[in-house]
Amino acid sequence: MTKEEGKLVSKLSNPKTRRETFAEVVRLYSERMYWQIRRIVLSHDDADDVLQNTFMKAWGALDDFQGTSQISTWLYRIAINEALDHLRRSKNKVSADAEISVANRLMADDYFDGDNAAALLQEAISTLPDVQRTVFLLRYYDEMKYSDMSKVLGTSEGALKASYHIAVRKISQYVLNHNDNFTSKD
Repeated sequence: MTKEEGKLVSKLSNPKTRRETFAEVVRLYSERMYWQIRRIVLSHDDADDVLQNTFMKAWGALDDFQGTSQISTWLYRIAINEALDHLRRSKNKVSADAEISVANRLMADDYFDGDNAAALLQEAISTLPDVQRTVFLLRYYDEMKYSDMSKVLGTSEGALKASYHIAVRKISQYVLNHNDNFTSKD
């Protein structure tokens, strides 16, 4: 834990400085948490909702935060769990647009600034099981070390490495199988 993190943890444990310090934590980590959540849930509006839920849950759990891990690790764990819970709830809902692909939804999202290749990659990622998707996102986009990921996800480094390599293989295969179909939709 860095010296700065130690100061934040100390201030968070003091009832007199807790509110002000938590506001600082939100300011420091909001953008990073937003993008991690956004990669999982894809939609800007959903990411905003999940981010808000993440910080509400973190605020409610401050008394349980021991300070033995970094604040970022603790927040990542909450954010990932909230994002995955959101996906599970979304999958359970019956919706009229269930047939619309992830790529098509992304291309229609005003906040998505990627191209067809980025949309195809996101569609491939969305086909992965939750654990493989999460491991892939943390490693590929955040370049998180397996040791840090192990702390966030509570899984061994070996299992994480295996999940990542399986995810890469599945994504590659998906892109190879769907690239021609996707590019012809233009």
